[in-house]
Amino acid sequence: MSVMNVRRRLISATAVSAATALGLGALSACSSDSAATGNTDKFDVVASFYPMAFLAEQIGGDHANVTSLTEPGQEPHDLEISTKQRAQLEEADAALYLKGLQPAVDEAVSQTGIKTKIDAAGLTTLEDHGGTEHAHEGEEGHSEEEEHARDPHIWLDPVKYAEVAQGVGKAFEKADPDHAADYKKNTAALVQKLNGLNGKFENGLKDTRTKVFFTNHAAFGYLAERYGLTQEAISGLDPESEPSAARVRELQQEAKADGVTTVFYETLVSDKTAKTLAQDAKLKTDVLDPLEGITDKSRGDDYFQVMEANLKGLQAALGAK
Repeated sequence: MSVMNVRRRLISATAVSAATALGLGALSACSSDSAATGNTDKFDVVASFYPMAFLAEQIGGDHANVTSLTEPGQEPHDLEISTKQRAQLEEADAALYLKGLQPAVDEAVSQTGIKTKIDAAGLTTLEDHGGTEHAHEGEEGHSEEEEHARDPHIWLDPVKYAEVAQGVGKAFEKADPDHAADYKKNTAALVQKLNGLNGKFENGLKDTRTKVFFTNHAAFGYLAERYGLTQEAISGLDPESEPSAARVRELQQEAKADGVTTVFYETLVSDKTAKTLAQDAKLKTDVLDPLEGITDKSRGDDYFQVMEANLKGLQAALGAK
């Protein structure tokens, strides 16, 4: 019994100290009018998921404190925002997100009073990768009509990702002018690296035996377009949807016709569909990572390493000469 009492006492003490901390936090945030109110004295950026957090970290460098709303290994499309995360957004100096990818984030950001809201989708042009609109309906049926056809996976094209990086850099300079020179320098370095990555993809995929690749989910439309390839997705833009038997037969015939050797699956989503198709059509399977989050299973520790692993996988599957 006494253990229970001790525990109860501890819980109430913790609750009191948490409440006190919250009260103090609220007071100090109100009384200080510096640009960097928020939960640290750095430039606090809340990013929606890994590709946005990576940009914020690379550009923000030592001056930014970056947190991601999506945990490593969590499928970003399904994200729900917790009360704690809403509070975190309210306290941040900037939110960096990609409208149209995570409806819960779009809604949370629009409802906060945060001063600097950076929508990556507005920093480059989003395209409609035809034939996949129906897949979007299930994924975000409650968003505006015109959003259905827009493919949000811009970070998988290094050129588009570099355009977004430049926009993010400018937004950071404006929001935290004291460190503008560093943000400018960091952005230029990142863009240079992305240009180098683009060059590697261009050269590496220039001369291949086939131009067609099969993926589990239609994340690679921009990448395919950039390097003259054709992506055939088993299940459209929503990684969770199951393909019909007719679609599987169609893909088997296409594999024969186009000399496709490999079905790609990804790290965060079940590989069951890809493996079934591969078995039926006597194809190999490999990982092509849409880089929506880095986990222990990722082939690399950051965006650049995983993209280079993707390039190797594509070269092998397409028969690069």
